[in-house]
Amino acid sequence: FVAFPPTKTYFPHFDLSPGSAQVKAHGKKVAAALVEAANNIDDIAGALSKLSDLHAQKLRVDPVNFKLLGHCFLVVVAIHHPSLLTPEVHASLDKFLCAVGNVLTAKYR
Repeated sequence: FVAFPPTKTYFPHFDLSPGSAQVKAHGKKVAAALVEAANNIDDIAGALSKLSDLHAQKLRVDPVNFKLLGHCFLVVVAIHHPSLLTPEVHASLDKFLCAVGNVLTAKYR
C-alpha cells in the first residue's frame, strides 16, 4: 500500500496502518492462495478458479495489481532473505508469480 498507493482503493474498509490486523489477515489469505497454487503447480488455473472469479467478476480488481503484488513479494524476499534469492530462485519465483497472475487475470477476457 505504501509502494503503490492506488491499491488502497480496493480496501476502503481496512485499517491500512502498519501492523494492522486486517492487513495481516489479508496477507495470510494471499499466502494461502500462493501455497495452494504451488501445491497444484500442474493445475494452477483449477486451484485458483474461484479466486479468479472473485477478483474478476465481483471485486473487479485491475489486473495490473497482480503483477504489482508479485513484484512486492520478490522485493520482500530479497530484503528479508537475500542469501536465498539466488538468480535461479529469483527467476523461478518470478515465473511462478507471473503464472499465478496470469491465472487470476484469465477470467477478465
